[in-house]
Amino acid sequence: MIPVSLATLDFAEMWPYRKIFINGLFNTLQLTILALLIGLALGLLLALVKVIKVPWLSLFARFYTSVFRGTPLLVQIFLIYFGAKQIVGFNVNAFSSALVALSLNSAAYISEILRGGIQAVNIGQTEAARSLGFNYRQSFFYVVLPQGLKSVLPAMVNEAISLLKDTSLVSTVGMMDLMRAGMTAQGGTYLAFEPFIIVAIIYYILVMILTNFSNKLERNLNKSK
Repeated sequence: MIPVSLATLDFAEMWPYRKIFINGLFNTLQLTILALLIGLALGLLLALVKVIKVPWLSLFARFYTSVFRGTPLLVQIFLIYFGAKQIVGFNVNAFSSALVALSLNSAAYISEILRGGIQAVNIGQTEAARSLGFNYRQSFFYVVLPQGLKSVLPAMVNEAISLLKDTSLVSTVGMMDLMRAGMTAQGGTYLAFEPFIIVAIIYYILVMILTNFSNKLERNLNKSK
């Protein structure tokens, strides 16, 4: 077998597939942003339920988190994409099923990040707010919650990075994301190395952008402290 070297790679074969890669990149970014926003909203709600500790609501939140953290994301995508017709009687397209699965999965992780940040705020902050005349709700939303959110911002960026890379799994249900674009180029050219090198480079650039943003954010937070 002849070993692959850089001299044998032919990236020119990828040029006709540039629009497919661009479309895959756009879909990946769109899916990541929407799933992160929905996951953040659901995660914040779950975190509040866990912190407030209403018995049956808290039990549901803990059960929800354990299910989505304890099962593979790929299985969740398959259950929603292939199982929707069996359960609700109609097909769910690849983008919608991927968005639902990624959002629900991300919400479980975000809820734990936010819960940890909220509970890490010193109890003295609440006592100080109450001494100034704030009630429990005002103390929580105006004093505790902002400080908790501030402390977990770097961790939230890391969750965004994980979510971005997890979108590669949606190619298994036929969605035209970056990974699917690479698979399409591979099928058309019979080249495996070149298309997935391009996919890897694009993911790497996106992750480095988010990583640099996280590092800058962390430095600013340290300065503010």
